[in-house]
Amino acid sequence: MVEVEIDSIRVSLMSQHRVVILKEVNSERFLSIWIGPYEAEAITVSLQELEVSRPLTHDLLRNLLVALGAEVKQVNITELKDDVFHANILISINGRDLEIDSRPSDALALAVRVHVPVFVDEAVMDEAATEPEKAVEIDDIPDEDTEERLEVFKDFFESLDLEDSDTEKGDED
Repeated sequence: MVEVEIDSIRVSLMSQHRVVILKEVNSERFLSIWIGPYEAEAITVSLQELEVSRPLTHDLLRNLLVALGAEVKQVNITELKDDVFHANILISINGRDLEIDSRPSDALALAVRVHVPVFVDEAVMDEAATEPEKAVEIDDIPDEDTEERLEVFKDFFESLDLEDSDTEKGDED
């Protein structure tokens, strides 16, 4: 299992769907999971420590677990099956450890409320995680290749008749 933390929640400009971005601790791998707007709001409210007048559904779940003497140990995103992520909430109650099946969004909304770690199965990370592309440094490009690519722009620039463009705009001296 790979430990992750919530990096951000984003909104698709095309569809208004939400995606939670999980970042692997001590690495640059990211896992994106599409979630519903209510779950996104529930996670955001807790992450930003906003006060709400009445308990939200995930607050109710936390309060119920506390009242029953249960302790949430961690959240695991366990599987990616048919493009659907699956998760478990690990709970300890009366000396018993339980794994409760959950949607990842609900598990994450609870995890941020009870401040427990979130883990992703290594196979899920290998299949679905992404890494940012390495930035290309100028020093990484060979000099002759750079000059060859710039030659096209040099030829174009030299072919421009800039004097005619100034007089057309009325910029005569």
